[in-house]
Amino acid sequence: MSRANTRARLLNKESAVGTMIRLIRSPAIVLVAKDAGLDFVMFDMEHGPFGFETITDAASLARAEGIDCWVRVPELTKGYVSRALDCGVSGIMVPMIKDGDEAFQFAQWAKYQGLGNRGLGGWGAHTHYRDASPQGQQFLDSENERILTIAQIECAQAIENIDAIASVDGIDALLIGPADLSNSLGIGGQFSHPLLNEAIARVSESALRHDKIFGIHSAETLLRSWMDRGCTLRMSSMDIELLRDGMQSLTKLRD
Repeated sequence: MSRANTRARLLNKESAVGTMIRLIRSPAIVLVAKDAGLDFVMFDMEHGPFGFETITDAASLARAEGIDCWVRVPELTKGYVSRALDCGVSGIMVPMIKDGDEAFQFAQWAKYQGLGNRGLGGWGAHTHYRDASPQGQQFLDSENERILTIAQIECAQAIENIDAIASVDGIDALLIGPADLSNSLGIGGQFSHPLLNEAIARVSESALRHDKIFGIHSAETLLRSWMDRGCTLRMSSMDIELLRDGMQSLTKLRD
């Protein structure tokens, strides 16, 4: 049974689990993830080598097979946000969102009329290669409900502005990036430090106040410590680590 649409389940306070894809360009990785029971994969265009062709192929296969395919774009620009969505992904994350103005601009480029001003390309992966124009506002509304917009919270400035970010209509989720957030707080790599815990708590509380989804991308230990405090969007590890760990397990055959 398909578990998509993950956005709808998250908004219903259900949890979703996935991983980051930074190495593997084959769209077949979405089939592996589905077979493993994951809810989503997120392709990393910020730190990975992917182009829009890769994203389109993976997203099209994901849509056909009933698993969510998301993307982290490199930066907040219309070209990245709108084009990634036209590739057919069902979720998009922008890194280093710092304030309400950036969150508002993200939402404007990611959501169609009614919530934003995303331009309509009537034919493409996001329309199953059909002409969506005759559907008018019905298509725009359905896409606004389908697309998950994630503001990545990973700098001290974002923590200070978290309520302004969380209050933006069209932003669905706040997701902690603990590595860069700890660096920004001057405690790089100290994932159990009180300053980091305090910052994460502020995001969790703001998400609850503004009825937004709260998420973290981290190792299992940190994730588990927040799962009973509202963290329903759970992303852990990445394909490189998973492959490394699997290969490393084979070294026991030397014994």
